[in-house]
Amino acid sequence: MNLSNRIKLSSMMFLEFFIWGSWFVTLGTFLGNNLNASGSQSAAVFSTQSWGAIIAPFIIGMIADRFFNAEKILGILHLVGAVLMYQMYNATDISAFYPYVLSYMILFMPTLALVNSVSFNQMKDPEKEFSTIRVWGTIGWIVAGLLISFVFHWDSADGIKSGFMKNTFMMAGVGSLILGIFSFALPATAPKVSKEKVKVSEILGLDALKLLKDKNFAIFFVSSILICIPLAFYYQNANPFLSNIGVDNPTGKMTIGQMSEVLFLLLLPVFFSRFGFKKTILVGMLAWALRYALFAYGNASDLSFMLIIGIALHGVCYDFFFVSGQIYTNSKAGVQYKSAAQGLITLATYGIGMLIGFEVAGSITDTYKMADGFDWKMIWVIPAGIAAVVFLLFAVLFNDKEKVKVEGV
Repeated sequence: MNLSNRIKLSSMMFLEFFIWGSWFVTLGTFLGNNLNASGSQSAAVFSTQSWGAIIAPFIIGMIADRFFNAEKILGILHLVGAVLMYQMYNATDISAFYPYVLSYMILFMPTLALVNSVSFNQMKDPEKEFSTIRVWGTIGWIVAGLLISFVFHWDSADGIKSGFMKNTFMMAGVGSLILGIFSFALPATAPKVSKEKVKVSEILGLDALKLLKDKNFAIFFVSSILICIPLAFYYQNANPFLSNIGVDNPTGKMTIGQMSEVLFLLLLPVFFSRFGFKKTILVGMLAWALRYALFAYGNASDLSFMLIIGIALHGVCYDFFFVSGQIYTNSKAGVQYKSAAQGLITLATYGIGMLIGFEVAGSITDTYKMADGFDWKMIWVIPAGIAAVVFLLFAVLFNDKEKVKVEGV
């Protein structure tokens, strides 16, 4: 890959995840403080991510992959996204805000696949080249969080009280506008030419349902859905929790999770090859239970180190479960069902699992809302318990002794 394309693709990844990190991390805090949203209303807003994940394959599989260049679709989606972000910035109540965020997520989720498609199209050896491009996305997410906390102070007590949190949507909108225009300068990624009619089952990965006949894969599949229930608690409640209990610069400190994600992604192949799939994924499940226990019993003063450790565990939680799960799925699917199987797991986790998770998280949050705030201890103990139960079920029921090969190790 020449230097010009490397810079373009790295910039694309940086902007893609800068945009997402600009508003999604602080969304729960914004909804509660600026729009006075209840737990169930917040759950409905966060669930738009799941609806976007469910609808995204149709946009990619039926439109982008067949009729238009990927970089042009990417540009159009982000230009429209910039307009929707501006509308979210102006929204003053949850009923006005929801249609815009739903529309935005339906358009944004497909861009996650599009940036990968544009990148892979320029690579001769994706296994070696992709990580050096994709890491700029994580850097973009980190930069957004650091700007919110340490430069603009929008998530400070005074910033929240003054309503400055809505500026995160303006920052995301500007980023979306820039990426929308910049996308048209990206390397051309022509559509896949196919005269055959595309099947809905292929787009959604439903052809891979045959893999569920394998008992161990079925156990993994169900566990993937269940573990997304505690995952939803983190997305929906972590930033409001840290802000509510008085942690300084909460959004900036949450970027520690992305930093650890980079570190543990590098450690994953070594751990995976030495200990195998089952032990690796069990460590990931246990990390979810541990991080929520730390949140439940930590505080913003003498026990603040517990909160920092909980945030730092994000790398173990995400990489050791989700990334190792993708590797396992790839190994079980075989050549015929590789793409379909990954699509099925994505649909199960970010679609079904997260939809259930956000609904549960919203209900629990409403249940433990008090006159002067929230009973955060119980709000975190419950997902910790759920993660522990999933850990035990997987440890007892999963018994696949077949060695999973990690490519490149």
